[in-house]
Amino acid sequence: MLNSESILAIQSVRLDHVNNAIILLDQTLIPNETKYLTLTTQEEVWEAIYELRVRGAPAIGIAAGFGLYLAAKNIAANLEPTGAFDVFYTSFQQAKAYLASSRPTAVNLFWALDRLDACAKANAHLPLAEIVSALRLEAQSIRDEDEQVCKSLGEYGLSLLKPQMGLLTHCNAGTLATARYGTATAPMYLGQERGYHFRVFADETRPLLQGGRLTTFELQSAGIDVTLICDNMASIVMKNGWVQAVLVGCDRVAANGDAANKIGTSGVAILAKYYGIPFYVFAPTSTIDLKCATGAEIEIELRNPDEVTKKWYARPMAPEGVNAYNPAFDVTDQHLITAIITENGIAYPPYVETLPAMLR
Repeated sequence: MLNSESILAIQSVRLDHVNNAIILLDQTLIPNETKYLTLTTQEEVWEAIYELRVRGAPAIGIAAGFGLYLAAKNIAANLEPTGAFDVFYTSFQQAKAYLASSRPTAVNLFWALDRLDACAKANAHLPLAEIVSALRLEAQSIRDEDEQVCKSLGEYGLSLLKPQMGLLTHCNAGTLATARYGTATAPMYLGQERGYHFRVFADETRPLLQGGRLTTFELQSAGIDVTLICDNMASIVMKNGWVQAVLVGCDRVAANGDAANKIGTSGVAILAKYYGIPFYVFAPTSTIDLKCATGAEIEIELRNPDEVTKKWYARPMAPEGVNAYNPAFDVTDQHLITAIITENGIAYPPYVETLPAMLR
């Protein structure tokens, strides 16, 4: 059994730049197996993101940043050391576009790729080897900064909570989905360290069971009191008075405060509103997209219907050929969100005014 320190020490994504590889914990195998994959090609990185071997908006961004750095290193190795930047940059842009095509909703993916793009252009006057070195430092910075961001999210989130509270969370916004601590789970970990004794209810999160497989694995390993519930049990635990706050992560926040998160989140928000329970969204500023006016503009990823009808079952649980709708995310309307917690502070409505302040 792991403990709080060992679960937080797990690195779901790290760079092995000496061996030109990304070392990645395969989250599709948890809790039954903790297996690390060694990714060396763009195709492997793309597949890992698409198949959710790496998941969680921050971790996706970290993996994409490392992946684009490795692509740049490979591109430069096949050119003359004094080769023209334009030739290098053309191939670099192709690699960037390829990785960006893996998943459409999590803005961190594009944010991380854009950071490396800006780094490459800022160093265009340097030899290719120095450009590649700068890209490695930038990619590593994305990972290192995320750990500090999550710690700050935890501190701000904990300021909204009281000891002994019952908390409900949906999907997995934990240390496995980030560099460390998680986003929505960060105050749970900090609270555990400080004797808050939270009681956490984790939605299983159909159809991929990120709550059942990952959140419970994390929190139980850390010694946190966690109870797994089916998604359709959220209402009864709220009605019973067992939940005093809902904490969720997000993959993109629009300028008006609408927040895209794992499918089922908006339903939890509606229930919380009905029962008068605060609903908090934990959003690193890297997930805030002020260019997106409202949630209506967020592209929602549609995934393979087999995840609904066949995955996790020894035999299909639905009739062969039945139609299945499988959106990966939904959008929680801003009026259902009590506050949006960022690493720079807590934003309250009206979000069109307070979210830009968080970015500044």
